[in-house]
This record gives sequence, C-alpha cells and structure tokens, in this order.
Amino acid sequence: MKQDISQDAVAASTDTQIVIAPHNERYITPEVRKRLPELREKAHWVYHRLMEHYGEPTWRAHRPPLDELIITTLAQNSTDRNALKAFRTLKERFPTWEDVLRARPEEVIDAVRSAGLANQKGPRIQAILRKLKEEQGDFDLSFLERMSTEEAEAWLTSIKGIGHKTASILLLFNFQRPTFPVDTHVSRVSKRLGMAPPRASTRQIRAIWETVVPPEWYYPLHLNLIRHGREVCKARTPLCDQCVLQEQCDTYQGIRRWENA
Repeated sequence: MKQDISQDAVAASTDTQIVIAPHNERYITPEVRKRLPELREKAHWVYHRLMEHYGEPTWRAHRPPLDELIITTLAQNSTDRNALKAFRTLKERFPTWEDVLRARPEEVIDAVRSAGLANQKGPRIQAILRKLKEEQGDFDLSFLERMSTEEAEAWLTSIKGIGHKTASILLLFNFQRPTFPVDTHVSRVSKRLGMAPPRASTRQIRAIWETVVPPEWYYPLHLNLIRHGREVCKARTPLCDQCVLQEQCDTYQGIRRWENA
C-alpha cells in the first residue's frame, strides 16, 4: 500500500518544468543535465519513501546563529558529541565572545581540543569573531537576514575554513533559507543511490538535490538522508538487507549509471 501512495505522490510532484537556479548552473554537468528528469523522479520517490519510513523530522529550536556557526565549525571532521563538548569548554573558559576574541590563540586551541584539529579550529573561530567585530561592530549574525541567500553564503564562505556545507547548514537551520547541506552521510547515500556520479563533489551533489526537489523538502530530506546514512547506509558495513531504498538504489541493483561521467 505504501508503495502505491509513493508512486502517486511522485507522479503528481514531478509534473513541472525543471529549473536550474543560477548559482547551481556551473555545478550541473552536461551528463547530469540530460539525466535530470530521471534523477528528479528518483529523488521524489526517495523523499516519500524516507518520509514513510522515518516520518517527518520535527523542526527543533536552534541555538543563536553564532553559536550554531561555531558548533558547526567545531564539528568539521569530528562528531557532534565532541563538537558540543568543545563548545561547552570554550564557553566555560571564556564567558563572552569578546573574551574568546581577546584570548591568546593557544588558550582557544586548548579549549576546543576535544573537537580535534584544534590548531586549525581555534584560529578559525577567532577569525570569525574578528570579521564580525570589524565589519558589524558586534557578534550578531542577524544582518544575514537582510541579505539574499547567495550574498549571505558568500559572506560566510569568505572566512577561511568556512565552506559551503557549514554556510548552508547555518542558513537552512537558523534562517530557513533554501539551501541543501551535503555532509558525509548525504554524500555517501546520494552516490550509492545513483543520484550523483561517484566523483561528484559535495557542491555538485547539493546542486543536484536543489534542482530536483522543491525547497520545502530540503530540511526533512536532509535530516532523513543523514539518519539513513547513520543507521542503515553506513560507510563500512551498509545494511542493504534492511534498506527501504533497495528498489531505487543503483548500488544494490548493480546499475552503472555514471560510467561516462
């Protein structure tokens, strides 16, 4: 019965023209472009199947934007648990962001050591704070609300060490902007499904998802893909026999969709 519901939903939701946003144009290769209709059909099927299986993720209240940005920075090449531990230590040692900015670099590095790559992340955090202080006069990111999504992402990624993934997470979660973050789980699941070529960059994968599903799906689909990657489509030992996406998974079906990509 669930399969019938999904097929009806897919048929209804794919009966529109595919439009590539200007900021995604250069990431959609000719090979991907000609496959967009089939990718959209697959993407819509995946969305509905994951929603049936996991349900719609609850929109949680997020931390203040700057807190979220710092935590996301700490989570790069780390776990959420270690990133949060480092963030708590940072706030315990330096009660205000001004204190963090004025601290000696080695003190900040020591405070965030539990997140890993502290020698990079400590200076990166101070660089974020310094840019905010110099350009805005305070540590408030609310000015991003007055920018377009592209302008806000450009501002964030102008900071060394802040890439499109970190920027898109902040913009989606804190400012409800139409961006589709691609982390390691989303990337892995996307490639195994055949939604993107094996050598596609995370920015290319983001462009594909943003092109083939509507913006109102970005948040739930992003979170459900992450959950599926963590619980089923694991990096080393994927539980293919338990996967609800078998029917449309290129890897499981032995389909080589991207041989020429």
